[in-house]
Amino acid sequence: MTAPDETVAPSTANGAGTATATATIRVLLPGPLRALAHIDGEIPLAIDAPSQRGVIDALEARFPMLKHTLRDAIKDRRRPKIRFYACGKDLSHVEPDDRLPEAVLAGSEPYLIVGAISGG
Repeated sequence: MTAPDETVAPSTANGAGTATATATIRVLLPGPLRALAHIDGEIPLAIDAPSQRGVIDALEARFPMLKHTLRDAIKDRRRPKIRFYACGKDLSHVEPDDRLPEAVLAGSEPYLIVGAISGG
């Protein structure tokens, strides 16, 4: 039996007919992005790739109004004033294709997207 926070489903999106695991993770967005997407609180999000890029891809697919709010439209890089956290660690400077922490993939810890605070 599959845990409620993780789903395993066959996928043929890669065209090869190979089954891939899809995890459902918990994502928390900053208030302005939640308002833009018309959502409240934490989002259960199915991801195909267990990476930060996979999270952003899934967010943009599910909430098209968030496209280009988390990453630059031209360079496809994460925006500098947005920070990414999980398991008490800043993942903002981790490679976007590196694997997410296992606690996030298991659904026991949320993946946090936070607006950076700056000024002087």
